[in-house]
Amino acid sequence: MANATFAEVLAARAGDPRPGLLFEDEVHTWDEVVRAARARAALLPALCPAPEGRPRHVGVLLENVPEYVFWIGAAAFAGATLVGVNPTRRGAGLAADIRHTDCDLIVTDTARAALLDGLDTGVPADRVLLTDTGAHRATGDAPEPDLAAISPSDRLLLLFTSGSTGRPKAVVCGQGRLAAIAARADLMGLTRDSVTYCAMPLFHGNAIMANLAMATATGATVALRRRFSASGFLPDVRRYGVTYFNYVGRALAYILATPERPGDAGNPLRAAFGTEASGQDMARFAARFGCRVIEGYGSSEGAIALHKVPGTPPDALGLPQHGVEVAVCDPATGAECPRARFGPDGRLLNPGEAIGEIVGLNVAAAFEGYYDDPAADAERVRDGRYWSGDLGYRDADGYFYFAGRGADRLRVDSENFAAAPVERVLARWDPVVMCAVYPVPDPRTGDQVMAALELRGEFDPEGFARFLEAQPDLGTKWAPRFVRIVGEMPLTATGKVDKRPLRRARWEAAGRVWWRPGRDLAYEPLTPERAAGWDAAFAAHGRAHVLDTL
Repeated sequence: MANATFAEVLAARAGDPRPGLLFEDEVHTWDEVVRAARARAALLPALCPAPEGRPRHVGVLLENVPEYVFWIGAAAFAGATLVGVNPTRRGAGLAADIRHTDCDLIVTDTARAALLDGLDTGVPADRVLLTDTGAHRATGDAPEPDLAAISPSDRLLLLFTSGSTGRPKAVVCGQGRLAAIAARADLMGLTRDSVTYCAMPLFHGNAIMANLAMATATGATVALRRRFSASGFLPDVRRYGVTYFNYVGRALAYILATPERPGDAGNPLRAAFGTEASGQDMARFAARFGCRVIEGYGSSEGAIALHKVPGTPPDALGLPQHGVEVAVCDPATGAECPRARFGPDGRLLNPGEAIGEIVGLNVAAAFEGYYDDPAADAERVRDGRYWSGDLGYRDADGYFYFAGRGADRLRVDSENFAAAPVERVLARWDPVVMCAVYPVPDPRTGDQVMAALELRGEFDPEGFARFLEAQPDLGTKWAPRFVRIVGEMPLTATGKVDKRPLRRARWEAAGRVWWRPGRDLAYEPLTPERAAGWDAAFAAHGRAHVLDTL
C-alpha cells in the first residue's frame, strides 16, 4: 500500500544502512538522513513560535547541500511548510519572495546570509539560522514524529515558479501529492540499486519531484551537486556511479556543448528525464552517452502531464495519462482549436488556427493553488478548467506539441505563429548551442522576429542564410529579422531561457546584432546609424510608445 504522506515515505527509510546521500566526499546513509531530519524537526519549536492558523514556514536559502535535504525532511516530520527561496534572486525581489510566503525562519549559510543584509524580509535576525556556524546544531537522537497527526492535505512545500514570463509565484505542494509522485519511481526505472544525480536546484519542483522524492521511496542513492555544471557532469556520473539524471530547460544543450571524447559512452548512466529539450538534443545526448532520454511535459503546479509513448513523433510532447483530458483551446473563446495540418516537408500549415493554450479539462482539482495569490489562481482555473499558460497544438493522431509560453506568440504581416517551432528549426544549425526566438515591435504594426543565438565560434552570416534557405519547414514569415549573438544565454535559476532581458534590449548593442534590411536572406551588422533609423521609424508612424512597453 502506498504511503499517504511524504513524512511516511521518509520514515520508511529509518534504519536503512544503505547510502542515501553522496555529496562531495560525504556519505550519509538513509538512516542518518532520517535522524538528521528528526533532529531538525525537534528544534523547530525552539527556533520560532507556531503562528496562529497555519503551519510554520521555513525558508531555505541554500545551494544543493545535505542540509537542504535534512530540512525538507524536517518540514515533513514537523507538519511544517518548507519555502524554497531562490538564491539567484537579489534585493527587493528576494525580500518580496520571503515576505510573500510569510517565512517564520530562514535557514541559510554565511555566504547566502549576506544577500539578506539591509533587506526587509519580515524575519527577525534571531530567526536566521546559519548552518555552517554550529549555531543551533541539531545533534543526538530525537523522538519519532507523530505520523498520524500529519494529513495528506497538509501543505509541505512552497516552490517558486521559474519566472521566465512574469513574477515568480509560490506553488503549493501538499504531503499527499509529493507522496503520490514518489510512488511513480518505477515509471522512471528507479530501483533500490539506482544512483540519481541531483544537480538541478532543490528550491524548484523538478529536483524534488523528479529525483529526491522518488529516490526516497525506493531507497536509491542520491548524488547531490551544489549547482549544475556542464563540464562536471560526466566526471560526476563516473565518480558516483550515476544511473539516472533529471534535467530542466537547456541542461542537455550545455552538456552537449562540452568537448566530445571517444569514451563518452563508457559510463553507468541509463536514463535521463526532463522537459524542454529539443528532439535533436535528445537524440544526440542518447547517442553520445549511451542512455535513454525520457522527455515529458509538466510543471510544479502538477495539474497536466504529457508523456512520450511508442510512436510519438520526435518533436511532440506525447499524450496525457489515461483518464486525463487535455485539449488545445482558444484563450479568447474557450473553444477547442482545429488540429494541426502539416505539409509534406513537415511545416505546420495552419499555425494561426491550430495554436492555442494547453488546457486540462478535468484536472482543475489537482491544482493545489498558489500561496496567497487568488488572482494567479483565477488565471489558472477558469470555468472548471485548468489553463496552463503554455501554447501548444495537436496533430490528427492526438499528439501534443509545445509552441512556447503565453508571451511567445508573434504576429508578423498579419500571420500568427509561436516561437517554439521556429526555435526547433534554428536549433538544427550546427554552430548553435542554444537559441531563443521572441517578438520585437515593428515600426508600423505587429512584430518582427528576433533570435538570440549562443554559438560555438563566430557568427557566419552567409552560412546562416544558406542554412535557413535549406530548411523546408521554415515558415514564410519565420526567418529572423534581427539576430543577437550572445556569449551566454540569460537563464532563470532553473535553466530556462529568460527572454525578458533580451526583449528589453531589442536591437541595441552595436557589433552583437545582425539584421536583414530587405526581404532577402542577407544578414549584415546593425550599425548605430541603421539602428537609429529603425528607432526613428517608430516615431514617424506614431508607434514610439510601444518601445516603452518591453
